[in-house]
Amino acid sequence: MSSIIDRQKSIIKVLMFGTGFSIQGGITSVEQLIMNNPSEKVRIEHVPTIVRGTVSENILVFARSIQRLVWKIFTKDVDVIHIHFAERGSMLRKSILISIGLLLRQSIILHAHGATFQEFYAGLPQLAQKIVKFLIRSCSKIIVLSESWQKYYSSQFDLAPGQAVILYNPVEIPVSIPNRLGRQQLKLVFLGRIGKRGGALDLAKSLISFPKQDKGAFDLIEAFAALPATSRQHTELVLAGNGDLAAANQLITSLGLEDKISILTWLNPKQRDKLLASADAFILPSYHEGLPMSMLESMAWGLPVIVTPVGGIPEVIRDGGNGLLVEPGHREQLVQAMTQLIEDEALRLSLGLAARQSIAHYDIRNYMDSLVSLYVSVANQSAEIDGTIQIPSSSQNEISR
Repeated sequence: MSSIIDRQKSIIKVLMFGTGFSIQGGITSVEQLIMNNPSEKVRIEHVPTIVRGTVSENILVFARSIQRLVWKIFTKDVDVIHIHFAERGSMLRKSILISIGLLLRQSIILHAHGATFQEFYAGLPQLAQKIVKFLIRSCSKIIVLSESWQKYYSSQFDLAPGQAVILYNPVEIPVSIPNRLGRQQLKLVFLGRIGKRGGALDLAKSLISFPKQDKGAFDLIEAFAALPATSRQHTELVLAGNGDLAAANQLITSLGLEDKISILTWLNPKQRDKLLASADAFILPSYHEGLPMSMLESMAWGLPVIVTPVGGIPEVIRDGGNGLLVEPGHREQLVQAMTQLIEDEALRLSLGLAARQSIAHYDIRNYMDSLVSLYVSVANQSAEIDGTIQIPSSSQNEISR
């Protein structure tokens, strides 16, 4: 009788592991959007593996996440395990969770976010590479952020056809946007880490080379300083994020631009939206990316964007169509692109409108439909093995692959 009842369950129980909501960043933004837009077909429990705190606090947090995983499995209160991961310590923590899940024969969906994962993986010792490859290949599905990342994971890890599924990052589309016509003073905005993220834990320096992730904030400051005086005099630049703020302020002071460039710490969603509503353009001259949430959020607010063709960005941005593309580290191109947007209001407004229109299908509601369909697909694959759950396939939407 119990097996018959199990097959009639209408709600899929998902256990999601990722960063704690106290940590700022794109992964957190995606997780929060998922949790804030629940579906009646699934019940998702979010479990942090790391929070904003000390090393000792995070050791305890991770131990609790392991305890939660084991408890949910042994009480048969989970159908699908959804694990967000990136490079560095994230991959180490998630490898432990994946190993436990596989050992206990659970269906696992990995969600790849790391902008420098390719470089990180290439720098691992050969044995570590084999372990990571085995773990990734053994999971039911892996969510990737673009076609380029799908090709990388499929070829690098010898995935089966359809095992890597594309889900572009979601975004909330504001109902309305400000009228930016005729503005005399312009505001350019950067959102992201200021300075390079990288280095390694002292104990790992001799074993693993960690790639440095650079979103180009210092390039942007120097490019702004190189703008023609006529363009710069009615324009300000605002950088918001965490990182090496002291070095950025020092550079701004050395360039004599304290009255033109300001730096804010990381903003919460309401503060971010207020800034984007007041802005006229968004700039992110990154060297590496997955698919930046800050870019998608800016496009949703109708802002023209200046970005680099890295990661999944060129699959979203058409140069001259819904944004402008510049090469990473090419400050002359960055100066030229900024000058174009500052001096040409018609171009600025048309690119912003095209940007907003081009990401309408990235709306979180569409994303949740696709994510739920993926949960259903993986849960049904598991049911074919153990007969524990069955959701009608007619409720599924097509997922981009």
